Amino acid sequence: MNLNPQLKQQIDALPEKPGVYQYFNAKEEIIYVGKAKNLKKRVSSYFTKTHESRKTTVLVKNIASLKYIVVDTEEDALLLENNLIKKFQPRYNVLLKDGKTYPSICITNEEFPRVFKTRNIIKNGSLYFGPYSSSYTINSLLEIIHDLYPIRTCKLPLTEDNIKAGKFKVCLQYHIHKCNGPCEGKETAEMYRKYINDIKLIIEGNANEISKMLLEEMKKLSANYKFEEAYEIKQKYDLIENYKSKSIIANTVVENTDVFGYEETENAAYINILRISKGSIIQGYTIEYQKHVDEDKEDLLAMAIVELRERLNSNSNEIVVPFEINYRPKGVNIVIPQRGDRKKLLDLAQQNVLQYKFEKLKQAEKLNPDQKSIQLLKEIQEKLHLEKLPLIIECFDNSNIQGKDAVAACVVFKKGKPSKKDYRKYNIKTVEGPDDYASMKEVVRRRYSRILTENGELPDLIVADGGIGQMEVIREVVEDELKLSIPIVGLAKDTKHHTREILFGFPPKNVGMTPNEPLFKLLATMQEEVHRFAIKFHREKRSKNQTTSELDNIKGIGEKTKKELINHFKSVKRLQNASEEDIKDIVGSYRASIIYNYFHKDLNASESQISK
Repeated sequence: MNLNPQLKQQIDALPEKPGVYQYFNAKEEIIYVGKAKNLKKRVSSYFTKTHESRKTTVLVKNIASLKYIVVDTEEDALLLENNLIKKFQPRYNVLLKDGKTYPSICITNEEFPRVFKTRNIIKNGSLYFGPYSSSYTINSLLEIIHDLYPIRTCKLPLTEDNIKAGKFKVCLQYHIHKCNGPCEGKETAEMYRKYINDIKLIIEGNANEISKMLLEEMKKLSANYKFEEAYEIKQKYDLIENYKSKSIIANTVVENTDVFGYEETENAAYINILRISKGSIIQGYTIEYQKHVDEDKEDLLAMAIVELRERLNSNSNEIVVPFEINYRPKGVNIVIPQRGDRKKLLDLAQQNVLQYKFEKLKQAEKLNPDQKSIQLLKEIQEKLHLEKLPLIIECFDNSNIQGKDAVAACVVFKKGKPSKKDYRKYNIKTVEGPDDYASMKEVVRRRYSRILTENGELPDLIVADGGIGQMEVIREVVEDELKLSIPIVGLAKDTKHHTREILFGFPPKNVGMTPNEPLFKLLATMQEEVHRFAIKFHREKRSKNQTTSELDNIKGIGEKTKKELINHFKSVKRLQNASEEDIKDIVGSYRASIIYNYFHKDLNASESQISK
């Protein structure tokens, strides 16, 4: 690759040390930030290798200059890279796709703190726990907190001076025993703070401590025969135990751990974190990165770990991951479990990230209904090694009974969906007798000769409803006669008329697809559709030929009248035997007279002869 002198000089001067590099375009804008164990080796590879990804090729073409920062360790490089990407958001870097702000739990910095869900982080000394990507988790947590502790939900400024001045009155929450009335001084700040301290323990995953304290208190009250008070404590104890049974999914040996699940598509990476404390999941959160160049999954996961731990203020000393990563933070143990409680947690993180990916793809399908079809077409392109994405696919089929009423049909699929306005029917004109190959040649020739004449849109793929023979006759017309280059697929059927195999290439070879694959189903659907359309046309033609009768020979009787008569009498024979009055009820006296006299002309002639 030809490099400008300035860029070549910069690459030659790179050190063989860990660091972060920044690529700039001709406008001196940062377009990419990357990290490397060896700056010289990594940066040089961009300009000496042939890149499979088109995006990477475009990136390299736009690099006009570079800068770099040397660091001591790979960990430092990753942290610096993460900060620079967040600061400059370069065009070709993975970008964190955060379409919405997730809620957190806030404990306000007040004399009598409130506990509630919020999306706004205000730096006023209040405590925030989160964010939580699951509404169910945060709502369940707040519900258990308000069931256990009589903390206020009002927004009154409960300062010591305001309470002493008697500015406030208790509300309904006090009367239904959901609040102890600190607004009227019915509860001390010291007691209220005890509730808040317990709430912090629950949010942080230390529900076991609360459970133990409640159990001890319940035993003491029972021992002193204070059964009513003991019963109230038991209700709280049962609530905590119920909460624990829903949240604890691993042995309490798993103390302070961050578990990461990873899943990706061609254009995006999804990473889930489960924060574990004393065997309980205290937080779950998923992020999405939009990929721009050939990022390795190891690098993407490492970047996400830095981002998520920073975002959730995690200082856990253990990280569980599904595969090796290029990141070794100081004082943190990295585990890839094969069995046991950590493996169960990892599987759960994987389930969460898969569900997130599924929801995202479903959402994208609603916004762009063609997306699923386009993905299938991309798979067809890859499977058949096509040069173009087969956005337009045409499928042909013949139909006849022993050569009679021979017809053919062409159905058109655009972006993987039937385009019925483009369907075409053909009466076979040049072929005598039951010759499917000759009929197919005629139809394909007529179809594409006309498209060429009218400068129409040619298909990206042709599907033959048949095997090697049908494929060959289509090829002879398309390639040999019309000099076109359009790929051809054959769909061979078994004795039960089910699609058995998919053939491609010349000589045709079986494409390895199973009937339950979406690609197989899509092509089989096209085959069924063209077969249905051809059969329907053949029946219409046959029916029309069969109903062509003596009615066509009656002067003064049009198509509409013939249809009315056939719909009512069901056959020409029954019409012939009907009385003039019966016919008159359908088409009126004038036309009834013409029709009746036509069918009874011989009888009328005989009667006329007798009268003479």
